[in-house]
Amino acid sequence: MPGVWAVLLAAGESSRMGELKALLPWRDTTLLEHQLRMLLDAGVQQVVVVVGHDADRLKPIIDAVDGASWTLNNDYLQGKTTSLKAGVAALAGQQLSDVLLLNVDQPRSADTVRTLVERHLGSSFRITIPTHGGKGGHPILIAAELLPELAEIEEESQGLKAVVRRHAEATERFELDDPSVLWDLNTPEQYQKALDAGL
Repeated sequence: MPGVWAVLLAAGESSRMGELKALLPWRDTTLLEHQLRMLLDAGVQQVVVVVGHDADRLKPIIDAVDGASWTLNNDYLQGKTTSLKAGVAALAGQQLSDVLLLNVDQPRSADTVRTLVERHLGSSFRITIPTHGGKGGHPILIAAELLPELAEIEEESQGLKAVVRRHAEATERFELDDPSVLWDLNTPEQYQKALDAGL
């Protein structure tokens, strides 16, 4: 039965962090492994990780997790859109109903993701976006029927945002009492703040 697959973006250089974000310590493991296990615990069937910069350091972690695989984006320096498209391309031919999109530097709890997945699957909306305090966050869930549009996104037209705008009437913005849905750990300060929050 087709289910929810996830695309986890982990191809960037982590230039603002100063070290590879995917390998940062998080909850007794690395950020990458935490994200993989969390997504699978939340009910995602398979996770495809898009790797690029320092890919050879990440592949063994991904290969060691049942239900996870990786795909290489050689064009990662050209922007996040290229990684999203690489992830979408890796889903070709797979049986899935929906895709969850998340960045490796956006740690979430399995409970939060499970709530989002259940909300999305139980609604007629094609796109579900978590919000906190009215601000949009991640992960974003998208019906598989929109994958052809995701495969055509361009950095110049704001990539994923353009698809969401095009389907505004079929998008639910779901408010959650969880500030972590807004987390982006781009700098050492943001990373430390998230660690201190202990969510």
